[in-house]
Amino acid sequence: MQALVLSDTLAYRTDFAEPVPATDAALIELRLAGICATDLELAQGYADFRGIPGHEFVGRVVAVGNPQHDAWLQQRVVGSINIGCQTCPECLQHGPEHCPNRRVLGIRGQHGAFADYLTLPIRNLQRIPDAVPDRAAVFVEPLAAALRVAEQLAQRPAGVIAVVGPGRLGLLIGKVLALAGHDVVMLGRTSTSLALAADWGLQTGLAAECPDNRFDCVVDTSGNAAGFTAALRLTRPRGALVLKSTFAAGAALDLSKIVVAEIALLGSRCGPFAEAVELLAKGAVPVETMIDGEYPLRDGVVAFAHAAQPGVRKILLRR
Repeated sequence: MQALVLSDTLAYRTDFAEPVPATDAALIELRLAGICATDLELAQGYADFRGIPGHEFVGRVVAVGNPQHDAWLQQRVVGSINIGCQTCPECLQHGPEHCPNRRVLGIRGQHGAFADYLTLPIRNLQRIPDAVPDRAAVFVEPLAAALRVAEQLAQRPAGVIAVVGPGRLGLLIGKVLALAGHDVVMLGRTSTSLALAADWGLQTGLAAECPDNRFDCVVDTSGNAAGFTAALRLTRPRGALVLKSTFAAGAALDLSKIVVAEIALLGSRCGPFAEAVELLAKGAVPVETMIDGEYPLRDGVVAFAHAAQPGVRKILLRR
């Protein structure tokens, strides 16, 4: 099958073996996949991943490993990305997200979605209703990740929330927090980078023009060390700093303010898929306006280069 394969570099191949679903899994034919910041970081060496990347996708189930799952055949689906061992205390009590033995689609120990076919356990699948087109459904995974921030802040007196980085994930987080009733300001480096956030009805501002200690809560989605430093500068004493970025960087970071200002540091990762699908079905988040290009898998290396350009948000891949 076709696949984008990451080893020392990212390469397009046509000789990669088609996967075979395990008894608890489905074989999924790719319809669309999205390139995200984590994929770009993987290509730069983050997490030492080797294999097929890609974890944002929508596809169609074409085979199952056990006939008892035949009802899934021909269903259009997305899939949560963490595959737990299903036996450890973490899996049994909380789910697979922090299983010490987990595999993560296209990130850790599991080939991902940038290929003709992928496999996932049936328990990871979420059906997509007809009301949600493929070009919206491909955003379920990052939208779910945005919803996780809203979950984590729901019980906190968040006050005014700044989202640093109006890119792929930052826009989704800003919109979800605004829909949840928070007072949100999207912060970027240039007015051009904030244009789409303004189109989405979000408040905007330039991070460099904001005074120190301005915000009760800051969410860093910048994907770089400079953005983290800016987010920390903007967080008031005894405020909260939410980290949503994963990136490969060797830069030294000064963390002393976290101690001196008693800042609550909160990591945030994966979120609820069913709620994300529901938001998309309602048309509550205009995700398709984020799409800046679509390429066939055979042009995947070019697509990655496009996705890495400053200001580009979502680039899609299709079979």
